[in-house]
Formats: sequence, structure tokens, C-alpha cells
Amino acid sequence: MAVVIAAPASGSGKTLVSLTLLSWARQKGLSIQPFKVGPDYLDPQLLSSVSDRPCRNLDPTLCGTDWVQRAYRGYGGEAELALVEGVMGLFDGIGSSEKGSTAAVARLLDLPVVLVVDAGGQAASLGALVQGFHDHDKTLNLAGVVLNRVSSERHRELLTEVLARQNIPLLGCLPRTDALTLPSRHLGLAPAHELEQRHRRREVWASLAERHLNLDRLQPLLQAPASACSPLASIPASAAASLPVAVARDDAFHFRYRETEELLEHLGMPMLNWSPMDDEPIPAEAKGLILPGGFPELHAARLSQARRSLTSLGSFVQQHPVYAECGGMLLLGQELTDPEGMAHPMASILPFTARKSTLQVGYRQLSPKRDGLLVRRNQTLTGHEFHRWELQTNRPETDRTVLWDIKGWKVNPRSEGWGDQTLHASWVHLHWASCSTICCRWRDALEAAVNRSPTVL
Repeated sequence: MAVVIAAPASGSGKTLVSLTLLSWARQKGLSIQPFKVGPDYLDPQLLSSVSDRPCRNLDPTLCGTDWVQRAYRGYGGEAELALVEGVMGLFDGIGSSEKGSTAAVARLLDLPVVLVVDAGGQAASLGALVQGFHDHDKTLNLAGVVLNRVSSERHRELLTEVLARQNIPLLGCLPRTDALTLPSRHLGLAPAHELEQRHRRREVWASLAERHLNLDRLQPLLQAPASACSPLASIPASAAASLPVAVARDDAFHFRYRETEELLEHLGMPMLNWSPMDDEPIPAEAKGLILPGGFPELHAARLSQARRSLTSLGSFVQQHPVYAECGGMLLLGQELTDPEGMAHPMASILPFTARKSTLQVGYRQLSPKRDGLLVRRNQTLTGHEFHRWELQTNRPETDRTVLWDIKGWKVNPRSEGWGDQTLHASWVHLHWASCSTICCRWRDALEAAVNRSPTVL
């Protein structure tokens, strides 16, 4: 069955409650599968680290409802317990709608909801808030409430009385404590690999769950769905020759969906790790390269000094397919400005410089302008944009063509990206596993590049 951890708004404590439950389960030796509603990369990294299992995104807008259902049953059925962390407020979707919201996913999967409420500074008002969420959509199964930032025992008693009058189960009260504070930065939580004393934090979170959550009532809600086949099982595995793919993987580049890599490996394209920050050359056996998103702007100086990596990249792109999205694309430009305003030379493969600007975030409808490495004209795709840097471009200096036209809610339609038969570079993140034709086209491009390569005698 599993349970959805939701909240009235962002910052209420969804991730913290999820972390306490995951930590408790692992301390008890129970396997637990985490999920995250929406396209986010950072929260899933943290949930993966604590649960010892890859967190899976459940995003009906980005991936489609069929994928969400298959992913939930397939990955959830591999563990004893499961939980789904929501996104934003319970009913917050695209624009003013509920499309793609936590509530929409709970309805789709028929899961109970636990509402996490920041109770700081309120008592009787809590009743109006919780009752309002309960009454807003009575088709949802509101299984109970967990209160966060409860300041004292007296405060807890007041809040307990309030919820008792409304017959809404109180499933726990987390205290106001520094142990529940997580570091953040300009795109959300700090990456999991930067979190200090992770093992100690997990012990503390597990202890908080034991002392402050009603685990007798929560554990039955965490039961995983019945075992089902992998969501990738319907895709035939490749029997052709292996075509290894290099993927940038270090502190600068770490925004990846695990199932994309799993599908590529399923189709005969094993991953080879490559660290631009460590000034490594691209692995010699690689037939293609994936540059995922991340925080290259925070490591611009070190990347700029990695001349062996950048030279290797310049040579590689002339002979092999390269896919770059968001932060990965910034490595291909001429200059990248760091948060302090210092500009650092990059690989100079594409004619742009990048500098800090305003936040661009949201789903994008994508209409390719012509056939490219992964996309085809007259095809419509959905992606996700999430960045604070902007490009200053000089397109006449390159023969790379504009990739696609994009539009989104309250976003002016525009042309964006670079693309041809061997390069795909864009701000927009795609979820390959829910659109397996992308992976098949990627393999076709790798095979074509191998066939073009001169034979060395």
C-alpha cells in the first residue's frame, strides 16, 4: 500500500518526516523503497542515501501515468516497506491547477495521505487548517497528521486537544530542534554527498521517530505494494555488441534518474564514470557521452583548470554522440561565470557564455524543429527546466541548429538548445526511461558513429 507524506506547503517538514521514517526502518533492518513526487533530483538523493535504495520519481506530467503506476508497483514491490514523499503543498500542481500534484498521485495510486504540518506559533488555528485540507477533497484518504516544530510539552498537549475534537488521528509530534535542520542552496536542499555526518544523522533521525512518532499506526501504512515485474521488463534486452557510454559523475554533475542508466544498461550500453573535476580524459572505450545537470557553476574554477578533460571533450564531440542537459550543457560553452561573478573558460564547443540570472523552473512542452540525435520533427515531448543561469549566445559562429521550440505555463514561447545528428544540448531535462524510443535512438546513433569510425590496422 505505502503512504504519501504530504504537507500544506513547501518547508513544512515532508522531507524530515520521510527521513525519520526511512532511518527508523533501516535501523530495524527493514528494506524500504522511497519515492518522490515530481521531477526533483536533490530530495531523492537524500532519500536514497538514507534508505540504501535508489529513490524513484513519480511524475505523471513528465513521465505519464502509465509509467508512474508501473514504477510504483515494480520498484515498490522489491522492498518490505515504501513511502512516497510529496512535492510542494498537497494540492499544488501546474499553475493554479492540481495537475501533477501530490494529491493527483495519491488518487492515481489509491494511497493514504499523512499531512505534515508546521505547528510553530499556532494552537486552535491548526484545527481550521487540517479540517480545510480534509474537507477540500474527501476522495483522498487522510490517514492522519504529523506535527513539526512543536515547541514544548504544553504546546503538544494543546495541539492534541485540537485534533481530538475533529476526530483526525495525530500520528506524531516532532520537536523544534537543530537535529531536524537540513542545509540548502539556490536550487533547494544541498546534495546528499555534501551532508556531513550522515551516519550520525541517521541515528538521530531514527531515535526521533522512536520517541516522537506513533510507529504502531504508521508502520501498517508503510507496507509495500504486492511484488510486480520491473517497469523495464516489457522492453526487450539487447543482444547486440556492448556500446559503453561515458557519463560525467562528480560533485559538479550528479542530476540523474537512476532508471535511465538502468535502461541503457538493459539495452547494452553500460555506464562508464568520468570526472571532469578530476581532470580525467574521457574513457577510451566510450562510444557516447552523457553530461547531466548539477552545479558546475559552483565548481567553475576547478573545471576550467581541468584542461585534459576539456581537451578530451573537444576531441570526443567531433567523433561521437554527446547528450548534454542543463548544467552539463554549460561545460560545452565558452565561459561560465561563478556565483561571485568571475568568468572561467570552458570547452568552447558551443558559442555561448553563461552567467547567473533569475530562476527558470517548470514543465516544458517541446516541439523539435527538425530530426536530431534523440528527437524527431512533428514529435511532442515533455521536459523540465530548473536553473538560475542564463546564456548569452552568438549562434552564427556554429553550424549546430536550434533544437526545438518550447512553451510552458506563463512562459513566453521561444526557441532553445542546440542539436544535430550527433549533439543534443539543452536546458531541459528529459526522463528517458518513460520514453524508451529515446534510448533506442541513442543506441542507433552510437552504432552509426562506430560504423563511421575508421578502422585502425
